[in-house]
Amino acid sequence: MSQPRSDADRMRRRELYDAASGGKGPRLLPWTSPEGKPCYLSSDGRGYLSALADSIETVQLSMGQELLEYARDATAPGVKPLSATEYHWLACRLTEALADALRVADSRGQRIPDQEEAAEDA
Repeated sequence: MSQPRSDADRMRRRELYDAASGGKGPRLLPWTSPEGKPCYLSSDGRGYLSALADSIETVQLSMGQELLEYARDATAPGVKPLSATEYHWLACRLTEALADALRVADSRGQRIPDQEEAAEDA
């Protein structure tokens, strides 16, 4: 069971969130257009679509973690080997999860303020 966050912790998390979500241009969203093109959102990071994108990123990363655990269990020494079809399914899902994780990392990385800019703003 986790301990409740203090007001100072909540304020610091909000400051970090605000710094990561603001001012650096449009946000790369965790989904693509029907044609497979990247989707972007221009906002202050506080609207409905920003919250939806945050939720989807959380789900994508959680699903990737579960899939990784499954893959580790399935490929552990002494475990009955999967069929070729099952290995193919696993490889396809791992590929999708890796693509999602890289997209989330790219999106979040783009929103981290440069150290030089942060020093100038201070």
